[in-house]
Amino acid sequence: MNQCLLFDCDGTLVDSEWLCNLGLVIQFKELGVSLDADELVLRFRGWKLARILEILSMENDLALTDDFIPAYRAVVAQLFLTELKPVDGVLEMLSNMPQMKAVVSSGPLNKIRQALDVCGLSSYFGPNLYSSYEVGIWKPDPGIYQFAAQDMGFANADCIVVEDGLLGVEAGVKAGIQTYFYNPFGEACPFGGVIHFDSMKVLAELIRANKAMC
Repeated sequence: MNQCLLFDCDGTLVDSEWLCNLGLVIQFKELGVSLDADELVLRFRGWKLARILEILSMENDLALTDDFIPAYRAVVAQLFLTELKPVDGVLEMLSNMPQMKAVVSSGPLNKIRQALDVCGLSSYFGPNLYSSYEVGIWKPDPGIYQFAAQDMGFANADCIVVEDGLLGVEAGVKAGIQTYFYNPFGEACPFGGVIHFDSMKVLAELIRANKAMC
């Protein structure tokens, strides 16, 4: 099938959003600040870490030290090892989709690799991993998806973006790529032409049905 699937990672393939924000809760607690992981997920899903830290440090009148991010990454890595799981239905979905696949994430490359390894997803993507930290482009800039499509050897029209957050959805739409929004929270989406779904178990058939209609 001449089609390329470009997946976000956190919250789309792996159920990591809450764990990543739990890492922030743990680190800020050491600084005397109480945060709520559920609230952070709702506020910052898909955001660049530097921007999240900028906002949280400003809101709590803190100056974070240079070792904050490495310490945070270490906490999250440990949480991944012990608690990370694939999003429900992802393994079945990937097994039923013969298309070329890539991961396009705002996270660091080593975090992407660890998440895929822990969840048993690495074999579906091989070396096709695109990190904002490597490419130098962060969502909602559409350049990250345009770069991935070109590097995979596909025209934008032959790609599909699968995202769970509005920043990533915006990047996919502005890149001119058909975008599927994994939206179990029922969020309102201001972007036209986006296909919403609430279970990874239906994605393979949804894509097949939409391709047949084209």
